[in-house]
Amino acid sequence: ETTLARIIKLVAEAQGSRAPIQRLADRVAAVFVPIVLVIAALTFIAWWLFGPEPAGLLALANAVAVLVIACPCAMGLATPTAIMVATGRGAEFGVLIKSAATLELLHRVDTVVFDKTGTLTVGRPAVTDVIPVGPAVGVRAAGGAAAEASGEMAAADEILALAAAAEQASEHPLGEAVVARAKERGLALPPMREFSTVAGQGIDAMTTDGRVLLGNRTLMDARGIDVDVLAPGVQRLAAEGKTVIYVAFAGQVLGVIAVADVPKPEAKSVVAALKRLGVSVAMLTGDHRLTAEAIARQAGLDRVLAEVLPEDKARAIKVLQAEGRRVAMVGDGINDAPALAQADVGIAMGSGTDVAIDAADVTLMRGDLNGVVTAIELSRATIRVIRENLVWAFGYNTILIPVAAGVLYPVWGVLLSPILAGSAMAFSSVSVVTNSLRLKRWRPQHGG
Repeated sequence: ETTLARIIKLVAEAQGSRAPIQRLADRVAAVFVPIVLVIAALTFIAWWLFGPEPAGLLALANAVAVLVIACPCAMGLATPTAIMVATGRGAEFGVLIKSAATLELLHRVDTVVFDKTGTLTVGRPAVTDVIPVGPAVGVRAAGGAAAEASGEMAAADEILALAAAAEQASEHPLGEAVVARAKERGLALPPMREFSTVAGQGIDAMTTDGRVLLGNRTLMDARGIDVDVLAPGVQRLAAEGKTVIYVAFAGQVLGVIAVADVPKPEAKSVVAALKRLGVSVAMLTGDHRLTAEAIARQAGLDRVLAEVLPEDKARAIKVLQAEGRRVAMVGDGINDAPALAQADVGIAMGSGTDVAIDAADVTLMRGDLNGVVTAIELSRATIRVIRENLVWAFGYNTILIPVAAGVLYPVWGVLLSPILAGSAMAFSSVSVVTNSLRLKRWRPQHGG
C-alpha cells in the first residue's frame, strides 16, 4: 500500500465519519418530522374551519406549503458538508485528520504537550563532548588489539567505541549519533556478545572483556555504579541543553558522552502562536531536567515535564487531564505511542514511527510543527461554520414554518404558495452547502 493510497483512504474515512455535534442535528431531526406533520394538520384544520373561501383550497395549499418548506435537508447537511470540506483542506496543508470526532475535539484543546527528541527538536543530534574519568582500561577492539594511543584521547576513543558498539543495533537518534561519531573517527569497535535495551534508561551489553552499561543516571543508580565524580561536568553539559550519556564498563563508570540536538527552526514561533490561541504548551521528555529546561528556554516553553520514563508518559498526560485539561500530545517515537493514545487528541509527526502514527488521531505529513497550529485553527474554523449552518437551519425553520402556515395573513394578507415554499427550502439547503464551501478558501493564520 503506497503512502498516497494510505492518505486517500484516511481522508475518505474522515469525510465519511460523523462528528459528535451531528448528534444534535440528528436528535432535532428525529422529532422534527412528527412536529411538522402536526403543524401541517393543524394548519389544514384551522384554514378549513376559519379561513376565507375557497377554504378547502387554501387549507390544502397552506398545509402543503408547511410540509414543503419544513424539509430538514439543511439540518442534515449542516455538519457533514463542513467536515468533508475541512478534512480535504487539512490534507492540502499536510494535516491528516482521521475522524470527524477528532476534528471537533481539536477546537476544545487547551493544552499541547510536545515530546522533545525528533518532535520539538530537529532529531539529528550530534556528539559534542566525550569526557573520560581516567585513562583507557584496554578494552579489545574487533581485531583483538587494545587502544594503542595513550592519555585522554585514548580514553575518550575507548568510551566512544564501547558506546558505538552497544548502540549499533539501536534505532534511537542518540544512538545513531554516537555510532556516526565513532565512524567519523575510524574507530574499531569491540564485538558484542549480548545486547538488551532497558526501557527509558539505556542499554546493557556484553563484550568479550566485560559488561557495558550505556544510558542515563537512573540506569547507573539501579546498577549501583557511582557517578558522583562526574557531577560537575554533567551539570554544566545539561545546562547547555546537551543530553548526557553515561558509559560504564565492568562495574565502573568510564565517563560521559554529551549529545546535542537543537529545537526546530519553527519551534519558537509555533509555541508563541499556540499561546496566542489561548493554548498552554508543555514539553514531556525522559531527559535530565537541566537539559530539558535549556531546550524549553530556546523554544519559549514555560512548563517542562522531565525525567519521565516511557511507561510514565501516558500517566503524565492522565494527570493533566485530571486537572480538567483537554490535552493534545505531539510525538514521533514508539515510546510516545501510549501517551498519544491517552491524550484527547494524539498528533504524530509524519516522519515518526509507524506505531506512533497508528496510535495518533492526526498525522502531520510534512513533519512541520506548524501543522499543530494549522490543525487547531482549522478545527475552530470548522466548528464556527457548523454552528453558523445549524443556526441558519434552525432559524429558517423557526421563522418560515409559521409564515407557510399563514400567520401573516390576518395582518398583511401574505400567503406562501407551495412553489415559493419549495424554492425557499432549496435556497436554505444551498445556503448551508455554500457556507461550508467557504472552508475551501480557508488558510492558516500561522505557518502552514
